[in-house]
This record gives sequence, structure tokens and C-alpha cells, in this order.
Amino acid sequence: MNDKFKSIKKGTKLVTGQLGIPTKAIALESIKQGRGYKTTILVDVKGSEVGFFDEIGSIYVTDILEVING
Repeated sequence: MNDKFKSIKKGTKLVTGQLGIPTKAIALESIKQGRGYKTTILVDVKGSEVGFFDEIGSIYVTDILEVING
């Protein structure tokens, strides 16, 4: 796991790729879980920026392309 991903917490802005197009998202939970890290994370995806609907849901950590602030 990338060291930048380890800093993801609630409110962190991300760029994700699960829609096939790089899309901005906001993390709604921390990636840390006990002593390890989660494989999925709850995010608020801003799909309206690329012509889709805004949605809240879980995505795989591997779909995170970039951490904007964290």
C-alpha cells in the first residue's frame, strides 16, 4: 500500500477511477482499522463533475488514483 494512502481519514479529498473516468471524491471514513488497513473505503463520489450522479458508496482502495490532501 502506498504511504500516501495510509494518511486517508474522514474528509480527505481523493481522485478515484472506479467509474472509468478520474473523478473527485471525499472519504467518509478512515482507512485504518485496528492494527491494519481496510481494502474498501466509504466515499462520496462527485460524479456530477463528469456527467453522472453524485453517489455515496464503498470503493476498493486500489481504485484510488491520487490523494489530494492528506
